[in-house]
Amino acid sequence: MKTLVVVPTYNERDNIENLVAEILVQSDDIDTLIVDDNSPDGTGAIIDRMASANPRVHVIHRAGKLGLGSAYREGFKYALAQKAEYIVEMDADFSHDPAMLPLFLEKIKEYDVVVGSRYLNGVSVVNWPIRRLILSYCANVYARTITGLKISDCTGGFKCFRRNVLESIQLDGIKSDGYSFQIEMNYRCVENGFRVGEIPIIFIDRHAGESKMSKKIIREAVIMVWKLKLNSLLRKLFPVRER
Repeated sequence: MKTLVVVPTYNERDNIENLVAEILVQSDDIDTLIVDDNSPDGTGAIIDRMASANPRVHVIHRAGKLGLGSAYREGFKYALAQKAEYIVEMDADFSHDPAMLPLFLEKIKEYDVVVGSRYLNGVSVVNWPIRRLILSYCANVYARTITGLKISDCTGGFKCFRRNVLESIQLDGIKSDGYSFQIEMNYRCVENGFRVGEIPIIFIDRHAGESKMSKKIIREAVIMVWKLKLNSLLRKLFPVRER
């Protein structure tokens, strides 16, 4: 396969069938992988039906709700094993528009990682409560300030990677989730010297279902940026010498 779009799901039965159809129609070179955390609403059965009818739909069923970060790690490993050239991550709730995929795949010709940004040209968010918008915007300012990242949307989850980028990152060493996972992946990419580009996207709050945001995810992100910065400083002060 040339491109694999990785989509984690938990209780997305109202969205997943239409989402997969819209992903696949963008190009015959795109496959999709759904990583389902044993959704109690029957999402897994819907995905199985689609996969049995279409070889471009792939499925990983997991035992329970294990988190966004671990879902992406499993999805990335699957993509690498399948020799995908480009790996895309996106949400299952239509907050990320599948019609943007061709633009990501065009931009990835110039960069190693392409990030879909809600804040590249002002603020491009629809249907969010003002408190949620302020939280997200301030989280990005905070992450950039502490880590030194030059990415306008450090916490966004619509991205495209070249396979060699994910091959260079020790995926099992990334334990963070939610916002933290996105920040840490960006940081590792920049730290490893990869070129990161951004394209503006319009983020539309979910079509159906419930948000997975929690206070735990927010707390983890607050702490994670300091861990990243501290670990980076320690590696510079005490570099590991080759034997």
